[in-house]
Amino acid sequence: MKHGAAREPLLWLVAIAVFMQMLDTTIVNTALPAMALSLGESPLRMQAVVIAYSLTVAILIPASGWIADRFGTRRVFLFAILVFTVGSLACAAAQSLQQIVAARVLQGMGGAMLLPVGRLAVLRTYPGADFLRAMSIVTIPGLIGPMIGPALGGWLVDVASWHWIFLVNLPMGVLGVLFTLRVMPDLRGESRRFDRAGYVLLAFAMVAMLVALDGLALPGRRGFLALLLAAGLIALLAYWRHARRVVDPLFPLGLFAVPRFRIGVTGNFLSRLGSSGMPFLIPLLLQVALGFPALQAGLMMVPIAAASMFIKRPAVLLIRQHGYRRVLIVNTVLVGLAMASFALIGPGQPLWLMVVQFACFGALNSLQFTAMNTVALRDLGRDLASSGNSLLSMVMMLGMSFGVALAGMLLAVFGDPRAVVAAGTAATAFRWSFVCIGVLTMVSALVFRRMPDEREVAIAAPGRG
Repeated sequence: MKHGAAREPLLWLVAIAVFMQMLDTTIVNTALPAMALSLGESPLRMQAVVIAYSLTVAILIPASGWIADRFGTRRVFLFAILVFTVGSLACAAAQSLQQIVAARVLQGMGGAMLLPVGRLAVLRTYPGADFLRAMSIVTIPGLIGPMIGPALGGWLVDVASWHWIFLVNLPMGVLGVLFTLRVMPDLRGESRRFDRAGYVLLAFAMVAMLVALDGLALPGRRGFLALLLAAGLIALLAYWRHARRVVDPLFPLGLFAVPRFRIGVTGNFLSRLGSSGMPFLIPLLLQVALGFPALQAGLMMVPIAAASMFIKRPAVLLIRQHGYRRVLIVNTVLVGLAMASFALIGPGQPLWLMVVQFACFGALNSLQFTAMNTVALRDLGRDLASSGNSLLSMVMMLGMSFGVALAGMLLAVFGDPRAVVAAGTAATAFRWSFVCIGVLTMVSALVFRRMPDEREVAIAAPGRG
């Protein structure tokens, strides 16, 4: 197949994949209370459904480029869509929380390959200046997915059942398979060594620490979970030592010699510990504590997504005028205050005021992502750009996983995590959870104080949060 003949259809194919992944990331949150009721679980302990997907994606991101180079973009992309689609079907057929968590892992195995492999195919088909234009087309569905995902999820729950939030992926999956066979070029990269030992150490560290964090708030097995947390930290230190001794580590330690990258990635992770818990907490607050129907709870997320899209261009101008350091310090504090303000939401609050509050949070949070993502990558040379982008993508998904786990742990600490219908203590649990993640986010502003104080004259394309 000639690449030129498949150039435009390739963009549509990758756009479908981006839409599938972003829709699936956001559509689940609104359906969690209905899923909990159906499965006989507490709605305050459903975070494993979200974590299983995002953690699997984070684990597989570092290997996605090597897998595509080894087996070819067409074969890997086709496999990814098939696995994602089968995983969606397995989610819909699940009869217990354990089954749906396992199915989400399978779904994440496919989702982890969709965007990186699709982006790699676009990069090699649209070299040079054409790549930015091509990716701007591809990422548009990624912006639409978060806007319609929560509302679509709520509507499906109200008119049908939670199973349909996964079944909607099936027709898109079939279309993606047929499209892949026709238009995806079979591109392969140069054969290169893959740091298997480093990958195993890093993957074990991520899983061990996250499982320990998610379970520490519950009674029982705390000794085992503490040992698991320690084992994860030891594996992380072992990876650091391993990376210093091998020629081609999974992520070169030279990345952390670049001050902006080091500060940007560290601040990115710490800041996301708070912000990533919000899409999980807000729909639960609206449905469990305030009694909103699923559709109304989903529609309440639209102001957040709309404000996030609206602020993208002003964010670039703001950073150019005031510089990364000043914007990140001030905005991180404002994001934390916006999160903590959700503790004030109660049954008597006017709906219009709630919409304004949600929109303000969405705009501030989007500005945060734009600044954090671009500052991390802007100083990397060509030799470190690919590894840096892969590491940043992994940290973003890892931050999402840990953020949801932290939110779930706070709900368990301040509420009754074992109650199937959380009513009496739900409002208090949400109130203190929002305060805690808001304070944590404000404290993360200290990381950005170490950034050089200079006015920026140029900025890369805004990052996607």
